[in-house]
Amino acid sequence: MEFHELKPIYKQIIDTIHERILTGQWEEEKRVPSVRELAVELGVNPNTVMRAYEYLQRYNVLQNSRGIGNYVCPNARKRIMEMRRTEFIENQLPDIFKQIDILEIPWQQIDELYLNRNNK
Repeated sequence: MEFHELKPIYKQIIDTIHERILTGQWEEEKRVPSVRELAVELGVNPNTVMRAYEYLQRYNVLQNSRGIGNYVCPNARKRIMEMRRTEFIENQLPDIFKQIDILEIPWQQIDELYLNRNNK
């Protein structure tokens, strides 16, 4: 995995886990890789993965069963979707709107690009 300098690695791992759950790669109520397994896969220190797992446990995305492993919580996908939508609407969308206004991009062009995004 390639990491970006501007965001802490554990937060980038959280984003990766969110994406795996949202895309169905990690299913609800199924076991996920151990801290060590994911650390090896991503090429990071296990403590960094542990920090990400602990964060996700606080937000009821992952749950730990001692001696058995970590699992995706029921309704985790819905919680992630709500958190990420809120974050996108509050933090990213205003900048996108600002750029659309500054560049005077007509909404019809945005609509066409959105509708045709998968046809390229």
